[in-house]
Amino acid sequence: MKRRKCCPKCGSGSIVRVPDHPYRHASGNNIYTSTFTLIGKIPVIRYVCCDCGYVENWVETRQERDEIRRRFGET
Repeated sequence: MKRRKCCPKCGSGSIVRVPDHPYRHASGNNIYTSTFTLIGKIPVIRYVCCDCGYVENWVETRQERDEIRRRFGET
């Protein structure tokens, strides 16, 4: 959905990107890599199909994905 701007479930092109609010502690589906509240906050950006309601979550930058890999390791 992020790249193709098309819903994989219903084929709709009515896709909305829901960003994180950087100054709100409990905003979105964040991943925390630190015990300190805002220091290790990595936002998970949501893409929503406005026709069927399908949702995808993305960690958008390579730097943020690398930090998650360092903190939690790979399985």
